[in-house]
Amino acid sequence: MRLSPHPDGAVRRFPSARRRVTAAVALCVAGLVLSGPATAAPERAAAAPAAGLPYQDPSLPVPDRVNDLLSRMTLDDKLGQMTQIEKDALVPQADLATYRIGSVLSGGDSTVSPNNAQTWADTYDSLQRTALAAPLGIPVIYGIDAVHGHNAVRGATLYPHNIGLGATRDPALVQRVGRAVAEEISGTGIDWDFAPCLCVARDDRWGRTYESYGESPELPSAMTTFVTGLQGDTLGADPASVLATAKHYLGDGGTTAGVDQGDTVLSEAELRAIHLPPFKEAVRRGVGSVMLSYSRWNGVRSHAHKYLVTDVLKGELGFTGFVVSDWAAVDQLDGQSGFTGAEISTAVNAGVDMVMVPHDYKKFLTLLRGEVTAGRVPQARVDDANRRILTKKFQLGLFERPLTDRSFTGTVGSAAHRSLARQAVRESQVLLKNDGGVLPLAKSARLFVAGKSADDIGNQSGGWTVGWQGRSGPVTDGTTVLQGIRAAVTDPSRVTYDRYGNGIDSTYTAAVAVVGETPYAEGRGDRPNGLGLDQEDLGTLARLKASGVPVVVVLVSGRPLDITAQLPDWKALLAAWLPGTEGAGVSDVLFGDHAPTGKLPMSWMRGASQQPVNDGDGKSPLFPYGYGLTYDNAPEPTPTPTPTPTPSPGACTAAFRTVSSWQGGYQAEVTVENTGSGALAGWSVDWDLAGATVTSLWNGTLTTAQGRATVRNAAFNGALSPGAKATFGFTATGTAGTPSPHCAGT
Repeated sequence: MRLSPHPDGAVRRFPSARRRVTAAVALCVAGLVLSGPATAAPERAAAAPAAGLPYQDPSLPVPDRVNDLLSRMTLDDKLGQMTQIEKDALVPQADLATYRIGSVLSGGDSTVSPNNAQTWADTYDSLQRTALAAPLGIPVIYGIDAVHGHNAVRGATLYPHNIGLGATRDPALVQRVGRAVAEEISGTGIDWDFAPCLCVARDDRWGRTYESYGESPELPSAMTTFVTGLQGDTLGADPASVLATAKHYLGDGGTTAGVDQGDTVLSEAELRAIHLPPFKEAVRRGVGSVMLSYSRWNGVRSHAHKYLVTDVLKGELGFTGFVVSDWAAVDQLDGQSGFTGAEISTAVNAGVDMVMVPHDYKKFLTLLRGEVTAGRVPQARVDDANRRILTKKFQLGLFERPLTDRSFTGTVGSAAHRSLARQAVRESQVLLKNDGGVLPLAKSARLFVAGKSADDIGNQSGGWTVGWQGRSGPVTDGTTVLQGIRAAVTDPSRVTYDRYGNGIDSTYTAAVAVVGETPYAEGRGDRPNGLGLDQEDLGTLARLKASGVPVVVVLVSGRPLDITAQLPDWKALLAAWLPGTEGAGVSDVLFGDHAPTGKLPMSWMRGASQQPVNDGDGKSPLFPYGYGLTYDNAPEPTPTPTPTPTPSPGACTAAFRTVSSWQGGYQAEVTVENTGSGALAGWSVDWDLAGATVTSLWNGTLTTAQGRATVRNAAFNGALSPGAKATFGFTATGTAGTPSPHCAGT
């Protein structure tokens, strides 16, 4: 999301455990009616009784509650639910109730004072009490970009950015991270996380590359376990359940030359094969919201693309949550500053359910009301948007537990979460070079540590860290790489540190240079003119080389960098990505407490001129996708997200469905079902191609021989309990026909 500084129908028989403060508080407040300017305030609904209405009954099925509430809402109540505004834009705060605002967010630079979990929780509760003062007492849903931990809150646990989590190839770990993040978010009252980013980054010049789990669709698809971590198996059933967001739909990682908010120029078959699979998997997992991309597909902005949003996402994929715009993105549709009615109707009719305004909410609501009353936005579209939004609010339990569950407030920055983050850091480290077995380092060694990121929590955390673009320095609490090294060695006095490499001599066992990028986020992070190290890093590395001491480079960066020319000077290279607050996870690997297991989530370029470079494109990278050494110095085979079992016959069926077709090609989906009485650890499906050629495949691994295709499960969809299903999809040339696939399980 760009920020300037600026299962549906589930029956809920019991109130959610999400929040401790009871509905009685909310219902008492809901009887109040705030007055506002006669010319600006929306029409008033009759004040509801304090209790007894069907929508207030948590024992009723959610669809019944939604229908009852919709029947009581005025047009202005409904339009307010479709509006999301920045917290700091509320002037006065009473406007939250006066204008029936449905959602509040904190942008990347929006904070509280003092910035701690307690103040965030107090702020949330104050806003929620204000919202509940509207006649129908509909709670707001509060969103925030907690993209590598609850990163707006000083003292929160920050995990590796997605590129590092992708390097772990560990979906189960990522789900645990999602759960921990949900607990910290819940402890500040917030209900909705604008994560995970499921972009498939195809060009490292793009400033959001670190927000991607990897360059192939299989890897982000596998890491949609983060959605389950945030939401739980069923939204609202878990005490810390937080609404997840799959973003940015669709194709933002594939723009030409990696230009942020640029144009993704691809055929529909390519778009479906590369960029759609992670979103399909997120929908399968029940993701509650989807955020659209600023980018365009073949010239048409995502926020105006009815085919992609309504037909594909909501129709074909069966997404039942709600679609939210990105920050002020609807205002970008005509290329001019300032909302117009035409922009709003275009976006809403395309399928946007909630508009992140984020500031001029009065003008936005006036224009939206005008578009509806003029018939340019159908009432049915407004009702559909509201039904989607309200369903998620009911499922989250916001009507029963509208205020912060303070039992989670103490989890913010907790020791348990920091331990998990440290594990994620060490699993994310990718060893790219280790000449002579210089690593692991001996804990008794005399070491010289240098580099601008060795002792800088801001640099190692990157963008979206207590601020949108992030910044260098002690921006939050944590352990730097240098601190981790000093804590790991037997005698800290044998570790010398100088940022610039001054004072090193030949008496040291090794020099550890922690270099790379300084923090950035979208826009500012685009690097069209080169991806090399900066002059400070080059100077520091030259001083270390001149000493004759073996140089170990720890590269802190949000993407692969152009280091081919310098690589011969280094004995070892460890890609640390952007590890977050737990730098000791890096030292765990440097000293061999844990051997490196990370695998490249991106192909590593030979030089910036080679961009874009991706697995299977015929180019020869410096290090291929999936590459990574361990301490026996032997590269392991390029993996799928994690190794898949070799299946043996088992009880399963496979159903083939043609999703779409075009001249000379088609897209198909195969659904695998465990029809036996025991669990399957894995499965395979094979069928006759009948002259067709598979051009791309997702959610599985393909092999072909003698005109027959065989697909084996991916790491995240092989285990099937009795009756459970998994799907994979592919595009192919030729004619689909009606194949009869054979399924075998293990």
